[in-house]
Amino acid sequence: MPRTKGDHEARRRDVSEAVWRVLAAHGFGGLTMRAVAAELGATTGLLTHYFPAKRDLVAYALDLLATRSAARPRRAAGAGIAAVRAALLDILPLTDESTASNRVWVSSWDVALADPELSAAHGRRYEQSRDKLCDLMAAAQDRGELPAGDPADLAAGAQSFVLGLVVQALFSPAQFPPGRQTELLDDYLAALGSQP
Repeated sequence: MPRTKGDHEARRRDVSEAVWRVLAAHGFGGLTMRAVAAELGATTGLLTHYFPAKRDLVAYALDLLATRSAARPRRAAGAGIAAVRAALLDILPLTDESTASNRVWVSSWDVALADPELSAAHGRRYEQSRDKLCDLMAAAQDRGELPAGDPADLAAGAQSFVLGLVVQALFSPAQFPPGRQTELLDDYLAALGSQP
């Protein structure tokens, strides 16, 4: 019986889920054709139909990570600084799910930095995140909740702060539990709002 497009799409979803389970369990360091095939209960030969080389698998995994991150539910927030705060809280590892996702993100940095094309694509993802933050910062400035200045600089600073906090929380979860992360973020935003 000939295979249908639906069969192909279902198999692709299965492969995506297997890739994600390997990433969640082992990070990018453990992402191999053999590991994904074992998770899928298939042969590595089947995977070569989707990923002719390991680099193709890694590129796909990076795209999958970005897609899953973009699809995550976000906090509802009003406008201005409340929207900035919500966007930054959405990045932090405050739940088991967001901690697992952040572990995968951090593990992706090494593999992305080792390949100029993957590095450029990752750089664009972080740039898009900064652009969204920039719009939120500008809206907070319009409301008088943040000082005048280049909103792109504010966004870059906030992204740098929160990504640094992510790393601290992943490596020292006892010192940076969710409540502490939230306090530090609130202190950062309060200081940002009080600058002349």
